[in-house]
Formats: sequence, structure tokens, C-alpha cells
Amino acid sequence: MNFIATPHIGWLGKIVLLVLLTGICGIAFAAGFQRIEIPSAGDDPAIRAMVWSPCATASKSVQLGPYLIQDIENCEVSGELLPLIVVSHGQGGSSLGHHDTAEALADAGFVVVTFNQPGDAFDDDSMAQQLGIFESRPHDVSRVISFMLQDWPSRRHLDGESIGVFGFSRGGYTALALAGAVPSFSASAERLCGNWWSFTTALCRQIKRKGAHLAPQADPRIRAIVVADPLNLFDTAGLRQVRIPVQLWASEHGGEGVALAHVEAIRSALPQAPEYHVAKGAGHFVYLAPCPAALKASAPRICEDPQGVDRSAWHQTMDAAITRFFQKNLPSGVRP
Repeated sequence: MNFIATPHIGWLGKIVLLVLLTGICGIAFAAGFQRIEIPSAGDDPAIRAMVWSPCATASKSVQLGPYLIQDIENCEVSGELLPLIVVSHGQGGSSLGHHDTAEALADAGFVVVTFNQPGDAFDDDSMAQQLGIFESRPHDVSRVISFMLQDWPSRRHLDGESIGVFGFSRGGYTALALAGAVPSFSASAERLCGNWWSFTTALCRQIKRKGAHLAPQADPRIRAIVVADPLNLFDTAGLRQVRIPVQLWASEHGGEGVALAHVEAIRSALPQAPEYHVAKGAGHFVYLAPCPAALKASAPRICEDPQGVDRSAWHQTMDAAITRFFQKNLPSGVRP
């Protein structure tokens, strides 16, 4: 696999980048993590989340679900004025599905929140086929941001002016909606519900229903987004509302309602050209963290890649590019 539209970095550039990353990370040797819960409020359910942050302690092996990671639980947050990144997973995903990206960002001086999207996660899919999920998803990310800035016990370490979102699949839709993109029912019906059998799905019946309404709320606190293989529910006019920097990723073969052409339509419609990458030869799930053996055995559909695709190597390249993008596009604070 190769990048498309990725700037070439020579050997001297790599040395410079290594020095910069070392300076940013300082004495942070690992990502720390902690489990938190955003409380319910009115009709909003509680959100179970994980916070990944810079940690000035040597790492150790920790088993989290099916993943063996090198991190420190409940490590004191290291650094001041740290940028905040919120991760929005795809349909049926979890707070661990992008753990390697969260760890890479935390080790580079970011605070990262991953969480189970209420009603659209592996342990609760009660809203997955309801049109309202495309409003509640952005709303829940905004709830997470508000909690981190106002109620998180270590909020003094955050820079409230440096907030980003990473989103995959439906989470990519979520990130774009938070950045101001406006969904289109006609575009959604064409891309997701064009097949003759689409009337059998509850979501398509709602999309095609007369008088259907969908109005997710943008969040002006967000300054930059990374969007991986997004579900494209937008037309050209709706995407013209996105005015912040975007790093856009696609898989060549797509899947799960996402096609390369859908992502390229987003690329063409954005008013500011995004930083654009394509995973050649790969399918949709290449953007999930590399799978350990047990997960490969129990969930081969999300773990198996086409021949010639090395997901672990791809993620090392991808995570480094995501880190560079956020370092460039979020205001710099005082990092560890």
C-alpha cells in the first residue's frame, strides 16, 4: 500500500521530524489511560469512555479486552495546554477500535477520548438503524468535549482552543457534521438506498420517508478533523460549509456502504482541499486497529485484509501522519 497525495519526506526531513517529535514528547514515555463516565442528563444516556494522555512513566503491558497494549493506567497527566482529540468509531465499534491511534497521539502530547457511541456500539446497537443516530452521534461528541473542558478532574491540563475529532466510517460522517457539513436526503438515498432491496432496511425506509428531518448540530469549538473512510450522506452544497482543516483517508476497495468514489466526492466538494490519502489494495476495515489472534478468530470479517496488505505497517504510517496533521493544525500549547 502507498499514500496518494502524501508529501515526500527525505532522510534529512525524517531526522528533523524525529527531533521535533522528541522535543514535543519530552519525558513522556508512554500513553496513560483512565476510564471515565459522562453522566446522563435528561434524555441523554451516560457515556462510557477512556481518556488517553501523556504519561511520564515507563510503559508496561496491560490487557484491555482482546488487546495487549503498552500503557499505564491512571497515570498522572503530564503537560499543560494540551490539545484535545475525540474519536468517533464506526457502526458497532468500541472505545478500543482505534486504540493505537489514540496511544500515538497521547504519546505525542495530546489528550484523546475514545468512547462507545450510545445506541451504535458493539454492546448497544439499539439506535443503529434509526435515522436519529445521525443527529445523536455529533451531539454525543459535543457532550464529551463539554465534559472534558468543564468537569474532567484534570481539565486544567487542556487547551480549550485546541480541539480536534478523528472519525471512522459513521464516525467520519460525524466529524464532518460537527465541522458544519449538512446532510442531504437525496444524496443519502442515492448512495445508501439505491438497490432494489433497500426498502427492507429500516434506515432506508426512514431516509425515503416524506417529511424526514435531519439536522445535526455543528460544534464551533472543533478546529481540525481527521476523517477515515467516511459514510457520505452529503451533497456538494452541504460540504461547502466545512471551513476547518481536514485530513481525509479512503480505502481503495471500501465496504460497509462506503466506496472510494464516495470519499473522492467529499474531497472534490470541500472548499479547502484536504490532505488526502488512500490505502491502496485495502478494504474498509484497514482503519481499525490491528487485530490480535483471538480477535482474528472471533471476528475475521473486521480483521482480515486482502493479500499484500500489512495493517500493522499501515497503521504506523497512518498514525504518524495523523499526529503530524493535528500538530500542524491545532494551536500549539506547552507540551511535556
